[in-house]
Amino acid sequence: MKNLLLLTCSIMFLFSCQNQAQTKKTKLNKSNTVMAKETIYQFKVEDLSGKIFDFASLKGKKVMIVNTASKCGLTPQYKDLEAIYKEYKDKGFVIVGFPANNFASQEPGTNEEIATFCQLNYGVTFPMMDKVSVKGDDMCAVYQFLTQKSKNGLQDSQVEWNFQKYLINEKGELEKVIAPRTLVTDPEVLNWIKA
Repeated sequence: MKNLLLLTCSIMFLFSCQNQAQTKKTKLNKSNTVMAKETIYQFKVEDLSGKIFDFASLKGKKVMIVNTASKCGLTPQYKDLEAIYKEYKDKGFVIVGFPANNFASQEPGTNEEIATFCQLNYGVTFPMMDKVSVKGDDMCAVYQFLTQKSKNGLQDSQVEWNFQKYLINEKGELEKVIAPRTLVTDPEVLNWIKA
């Protein structure tokens, strides 16, 4: 009888230890779970002509997203943006422009006026989207993703001025934020495109 009681207690003790270890392991797994990052591929927006542009069509490409303006001291960057786009568009790279009127009202035009300006002055052929807001309460969803670490998994940022550049890798993840005055021809940007 004493042996049976000892055996029962031993078995109960073993089950208890195993149960505690399993509970600890489960808690550890839950606390180490990493939320999946969102990607740029979830977004569909309208381009300047009103057609739907699906970011999922850019899977496997490096993407530069840039907020643009027609009446800014940085507007001449369109020239270099177009040149780099032409040079690397067949090598897995694309630029996507988002006209925005958030800074000193430097993009007051309609979509049609913006398209005409870009074509006539800079021969822009890279995709240009519908005019949006890139900051404030009416910030568009794409820029919420680009500027909020909780969505992009990399960092919080603010769009400082026109022609800020966001670099997206081939998996649709935000990889770098480039200041407005940094040209697309800067070695940091070119090396990223070529890598």
